[in-house]
Amino acid sequence: QVQLVESGGGSVEAGGSLKLSCAASGFGFSTSCVAWFRQVGGAEREGVAVVDSDGYTGYADFVKGRFTVSKDNTKNTLYLQMNSLKPEDTAMYYCAAAGRCILWNQYASGSRLPDYYGMDYWGNGTLVTISS
Repeated sequence: QVQLVESGGGSVEAGGSLKLSCAASGFGFSTSCVAWFRQVGGAEREGVAVVDSDGYTGYADFVKGRFTVSKDNTKNTLYLQMNSLKPEDTAMYYCAAAGRCILWNQYASGSRLPDYYGMDYWGNGTLVTISS
């Protein structure tokens, strides 16, 4: 059974940091495309960062330079280090995975992130709240 379990969310002041973790099981984590998405209210989930199966890492333009994504294949865990947090980063953060990411969204900066509709597995999310 596939499981993605996020942790590390919480409430911090603007300028602070949080580190999210996503513990994965039940599928080939090391050879999969894994990503972080976030969602505010009823809006569509938007990609934040990705680690593709070939090692490619990509970031949304709105988090570049502040967030760092990494994965530990020995622990089957995906991480998201979030620094210089802003109130607009407040959202539910989700971990997602796919055997292959085949639907991509291209950013003006040249970064690319997988599309929400192309992900196979999802966690239940962890809430991040940033106060001003």
